[in-house]
Amino acid sequence: MTEEYFKNGQVLLIDKPLNWTSFQVVNKLRWEIKQRFNIKKIKVGHAGTLDPLASGLLIICTGKQTKEIHTYQGQIKEYTGKFTIGSTTPSYDLETDVDKTYPIEHITEELLIGTTKQFVGEIQQKPPIFSAIKKDGKRLYELARKGETTEIKSRTVTISEFEITKINIPEVEFRVVCSKGTYIRSLAYDFGLALNSGAHLSSLRRTKIGDFSVENGLSVDRFIESLKAV
Repeated sequence: MTEEYFKNGQVLLIDKPLNWTSFQVVNKLRWEIKQRFNIKKIKVGHAGTLDPLASGLLIICTGKQTKEIHTYQGQIKEYTGKFTIGSTTPSYDLETDVDKTYPIEHITEELLIGTTKQFVGEIQQKPPIFSAIKKDGKRLYELARKGETTEIKSRTVTISEFEITKINIPEVEFRVVCSKGTYIRSLAYDFGLALNSGAHLSSLRRTKIGDFSVENGLSVDRFIESLKAV
């Protein structure tokens, strides 16, 4: 690793920790690279945001490689995580508190597995109101936190695989392979409706982007250690 190594362009696989924003990871790595090699300026960016409450694979591009970020953003993604059945939240995840509860007595393993089939293929999905999508120049989450409501248009996304990997009602673990633009929080909410109940996302981890796997990623601390060892 040298100054030129990063300026010429690298693709770094980082395992984003919980409660960090993707932007915080980018800022931290940029600062560490600049400090280590006494660089005044270097481009660093990420190829696809992960929510603070999600962990997992974040592709970080440096230097000239930042021009290729769009090619990584468009690749299919794999997630694992957990839905909590029987309750919803305004943000569709744990960012906000439970606002409604629903019956779960009728929910069986057969119903859970069968319902996943409704979501495989091209589907229409509305992004959560608590999202970074812009409308009229404002982020949706800014409106949501003020208690304002707005009409959100559905978008077409593709889910190529959706499987239930463990059932311990009210918690249900899953694995999803999907296209760019898919909101797993919205999937949780819609899945709950399809069960004639409710659901919210209670944990999420991105495990793959295209051919890149989180198994080959470094934690932020490990990356900093590798820089210092140069």
